[in-house]
Amino acid sequence: MIGGRRLFTREVMEKQQTWFYVAALLVGAGIGLGMPDWGSALVYTVSPVLACLLYTMFVQIPFLQLRASISNLRFIGSLLVANFVVVPMVVWLLITLFPQTSAVSLGVYLVLLTPCIDYVIVFTQLGRGNEKLMLASTPMLFVVQMIMLPVYLWLFMGSEAAQIMQLGPFAEAFLFLIVIPLLLAICTQAVSKGRPKGEAILNATAWLPVPLMALALIVVVASQIGQVYEEWAVMVNVLPIYVAFMIVMPVFSRIIARMFRLDVGAGRALIFSASTRNSLVVLPLALALPAEWSAITAAVIVTQTIVELAGELIYIRVVPAVLIKD
Repeated sequence: MIGGRRLFTREVMEKQQTWFYVAALLVGAGIGLGMPDWGSALVYTVSPVLACLLYTMFVQIPFLQLRASISNLRFIGSLLVANFVVVPMVVWLLITLFPQTSAVSLGVYLVLLTPCIDYVIVFTQLGRGNEKLMLASTPMLFVVQMIMLPVYLWLFMGSEAAQIMQLGPFAEAFLFLIVIPLLLAICTQAVSKGRPKGEAILNATAWLPVPLMALALIVVVASQIGQVYEEWAVMVNVLPIYVAFMIVMPVFSRIIARMFRLDVGAGRALIFSASTRNSLVVLPLALALPAEWSAITAAVIVTQTIVELAGELIYIRVVPAVLIKD
């Protein structure tokens, strides 16, 4: 503290959070490659850390004031069209142009067909989009993607995917990553409303999303980077798919935003939603696959996370400066 002012505040942390995430990637890679036994052990922490992360994000959502956001039918409609109509067609085309083995294709489908519901909120805010709309839509996006993902896998991979992807992991992910954190967040708000101690708890939880996101990146990368390194040739082979996706989806999203006549903030939020994928939340699904599939599929997902975070650093500057200006 200098002159009565704190040098490190929550606002400062949130503005600089991108660099926390870059540092987390480097720490995770260092642990996974330098101490592989530790990295392998951290795989068991992935789901609990993600659950804690989502709880801290959900508890920031003002559930009693969401009616205006949820009633924004044009934004909700644009999200559904972009994420569940346009994205699947783009992904199918990219897999057709850059064919992969079944295990690699499954990883690409898992990660690119599921819209992000966690750090997309962060990058939407950094890209001067309407992060409140993104916060309000996260439960809906997760429910719809969990319903539609098996359908897409059946359409794109046929009976092979249906035999591999069992209902159990999906139900477990939905229960432990969304339902329980969401209910706990609602209970926290209900108990805290109008109580000084409760408000203090809510203010304290507002500090947690950034460090927990960094922790999630550390445990995910540390637990999977060894497999990425071992399968380096395979990972390089999927890079054109991920890079092409990050280039074309903002363009399509801009067109959809115009079709739905979205305002500036909502249009930017749409671009980030359609272009940012659910890398962390689908990882437990990949890890629950049979052994001959799980390692390579999980590595494909982690590779996308690394590529995407680099792309987001470009997005937060290009989206407000070029694609949708003030």
